[in-house]
Amino acid sequence: MPTALEQFEGFMISDIKNWSTFKKEKFTPKHFEEHDVDIENECCGVCGSDVHTITGGWGEPATTPLCVGHEIIGKVLRVGSKVTTVKPGDRVGVGAQVQACMKCKLCKSDNENYCPHMPNNPKDTYNAPYNEGEGHSDKLMKDKNGNQIFSQGGYSSHCRAHEYFVFPIPNSIPSHEAAPMMCAGLTTFSPLIRAGVGPGSKVAILGIGGLGHFGLLWAKALGAEVWALSHTPNKKEEALKLGADHFISTSGENWAEPLAFTFNFILNCADMTHEFDLPTYMSTLDIKGEFHNVGLPDQPLPQIKAQAFAPNAAKLTGSHIGNRPEMLQMLKLASEKGLKPMIETIDISEAGCKRAVEKVKVNDVRYRVTLTGFHKAFGTGNS
Repeated sequence: MPTALEQFEGFMISDIKNWSTFKKEKFTPKHFEEHDVDIENECCGVCGSDVHTITGGWGEPATTPLCVGHEIIGKVLRVGSKVTTVKPGDRVGVGAQVQACMKCKLCKSDNENYCPHMPNNPKDTYNAPYNEGEGHSDKLMKDKNGNQIFSQGGYSSHCRAHEYFVFPIPNSIPSHEAAPMMCAGLTTFSPLIRAGVGPGSKVAILGIGGLGHFGLLWAKALGAEVWALSHTPNKKEEALKLGADHFISTSGENWAEPLAFTFNFILNCADMTHEFDLPTYMSTLDIKGEFHNVGLPDQPLPQIKAQAFAPNAAKLTGSHIGNRPEMLQMLKLASEKGLKPMIETIDISEAGCKRAVEKVKVNDVRYRVTLTGFHKAFGTGNS
């Protein structure tokens, strides 16, 4: 087994004012610990979270230079002494989380994605500080020069993550399609599963973009009757191909009136919720129906009166990615049913990263971007 690498290489930004200016630089990964897995990256999806982070939309980055990307697919190179879930040579994926305490009541109840006991809750794949002892120590993790080590993402040569957050990829799913499943896929799959969506459910997917197109795939595959809600009428044909039974343009007047008390569950995948008339959308929910947010815009939600919840006992909820069992269930479903997301690919480079994040920023994508060509860019792929 190869020795643990002391440095990785990635395409990084140094300033949110120049958020799409990437430079290839070396960085120090976290110390290799007994549950860690080293991965040689093959490709990485470009997530809206990457753009929110590098533009400062979600706040000033915790560290710079910063390498983003949390939809990683690659090959296992090395495993720690206590790793049991993967082995060298396996093709695996890593999503938006790389560590949790694994001891608290949330971690022990398959809610490790909500673990409150890490310096970042939970440990994000990039832009989060590391502590020693797999996060259990109060001692900050530092490099040999005494600099604090932060997690860095997947626009990079390699990834190092705790085995619980490293997922075997079924052979039938191509890497460039599996990549966006690591975040966008799980983020939309988990709430559908936790809501019990299946045959007999009436589900609306609101916002047909990078998240929403996965929502259509999953909801249909789970057996629900599916509506696509979009302010863009020209997405109708693609929405129906992805699994929608019905398409509703929300740009029309009184669009919601015929849908009163219809939906058990609305999965809101839009990034513009701050501009929504939420009571109108919530009026389409059946009794005790749920309006569930996975799109996370930079701006706060619009003000809403408590009275808006009363006519149908509606719920307004949200979630954060998903857990390991849900990830494995999602990958199994995608493999068995041959579910195929709509993906654009761009070769990774300074110019390629710039083009990719700028396209995502202005929603010029159908419907996800995966950065490819990692072995050529980093001189890897020979191990």
